[in-house]
Amino acid sequence: MTGPDRGYRSGMPLTRTLDDSTVVITGASSGIGTATAYALARRGTAVVLAARSEPALRQVAQRCRELGGRALAVPTDVTDLESVQQLADRAVGEFGRIDAWVNNAAVSAVGLFDEIPVAEFRRVLEVNLLGTVHGIKAALPYLGAAGGGVLINNASVLAEVAMPYQSAYNAAKHGIRGLADTVRQELRVTGRGQISVCTVLPATIDTPFFRHAANHSGRELVPPPPVYPPEVVAETIVRLLRRPRREAYAGGAARLIGLQWRLAPALVERTLGWYLHRTQFGPGARLDSTGNVFHADGQASRSGGWHGRRRQLVRMTAAFGLAAAGTAVGTMAMNRRSRSDR
Repeated sequence: MTGPDRGYRSGMPLTRTLDDSTVVITGASSGIGTATAYALARRGTAVVLAARSEPALRQVAQRCRELGGRALAVPTDVTDLESVQQLADRAVGEFGRIDAWVNNAAVSAVGLFDEIPVAEFRRVLEVNLLGTVHGIKAALPYLGAAGGGVLINNASVLAEVAMPYQSAYNAAKHGIRGLADTVRQELRVTGRGQISVCTVLPATIDTPFFRHAANHSGRELVPPPPVYPPEVVAETIVRLLRRPRREAYAGGAARLIGLQWRLAPALVERTLGWYLHRTQFGPGARLDSTGNVFHADGQASRSGGWHGRRRQLVRMTAAFGLAAAGTAVGTMAMNRRSRSDR
């Protein structure tokens, strides 16, 4: 298999079983973070939940305890390094160590690049990219002290491909992927290979993300199908804790699009842009909104209520995939034939 899922291992797995481990999760007040917390709680893990919305965090923590896990809610602003370091300290103070850290907090500002206010663009980078930087800096000393562990960055398939109207988000996610690769190299060459660094590349996920994003498009935002439930990403994260890999896709569409992008990047860039231009906007008009870029609005909800779009346009998506892959193969064959005729 080619691409990120060919998966030579990133390093060592957790040094303890999940029911004896402590995992910190940022962006835990909704969506993928909440689903991951629940997936780990069912396995008896101690989860440390971080986000800006304290009421939502407390709801998630209570549900984690009901599912059989241990939980600590720590209101945290990931753009503030001191706040993130306090999160790490609180985790160790409560449970004795940190075995894994999941950088998941993210926001987005949707619209044409030249219509997104610079302040919002900067804030998206601060939350998504610098928030991950702060998480890694806070986690590494404690992971080393625990004898090793796993660091997981949720980067989205948009760390590999691009999507129109999401310039700030794309830039941040591409940055996260490059950052993870560099930190992984540095850990190896400095003898700290017992700490694994993994990157998750999810497809479109059914979370509140699209309802909460800043919107400067003038239109209703909807997730481009196919849309996968957040549990798909949560289970991918659990698998990475047990068997770390450099990178792992979550959702078959992400794997397909990533493969196409590598085979024929120019073609897929055009085709994907056309597809997403037509599928990420609904029929309703919307006034400009800053969404949750500056203000917390987590509601302890895993789902965004997009269930009906999970199967919409599946045939169209499949056709797009076959066409792009077929064209790429044809292009390579033509190039080979052209070279042989010279």
